[in-house]
Order: sequence, then structure tokens, then C-alpha cells
Amino acid sequence: MMDITALTPDRDILQELGRRLKQIRKQRGLNQEQLAEKAGMGVATLRRIEDGSDSQLGSWIKLMKALQMLNAIDGLLPENFTSPMAEAARLGKAIRKTKTADDAPLWGDEQP
Repeated sequence: MMDITALTPDRDILQELGRRLKQIRKQRGLNQEQLAEKAGMGVATLRRIEDGSDSQLGSWIKLMKALQMLNAIDGLLPENFTSPMAEAARLGKAIRKTKTADDAPLWGDEQP
């Protein structure tokens, strides 16, 4: 198993995705011919994808539909994406807005 990072070469990412696809196919009890037929593609195309050769996104979509894994595609580019920096800024503003004078630290010498 390989972690995919920003430094992973594209070729290695394709090979890892192909390896993962093959593993899922086997876990589902499908051979290449069965999955290719279910996805509406040729066996040669599926073999190239599993081998890590360059493939088209359309082929991956067909495969993910055939495997009933469209939620994984949605995770690639979520509809509502917020960057971690934008989320931190939003939370910071919310915290600043809710602070009052009562939120000030107590030093122990305050008068009642």
C-alpha cells in the first residue's frame, strides 16, 4: 500500500490507483471480463487501467459506476470545498465576534 502525496509522480499514482482497482475488483469476486462488461468497456482498456497505464477519466467513471462507488468520485472534487486556511479564518472571526468583556482573563486582584 502506498500513500499518495503531492510529491508522488503521476505514473506512480496511476499504478497505485490501478492496483487499488484490481484489489477492489477481486474483493467483489469479479474477473476482468465481468467488470469490463459491467462497465461497458473492453477488457484491454480495463487491463491498461489496472496496469497503471494512462487512462481517461470517462473510463474511471464507468468503472466506479459499475462498482457502485460514485461517492469516491464525488470526493475528488467536492461541491462545497473550503480550504483549511479559509475555515480557520472563518472560525477565528466567529470566536472574535462572541468574546465579551466578561471573557477577559482574571488576575486575582479584581474588585467585586
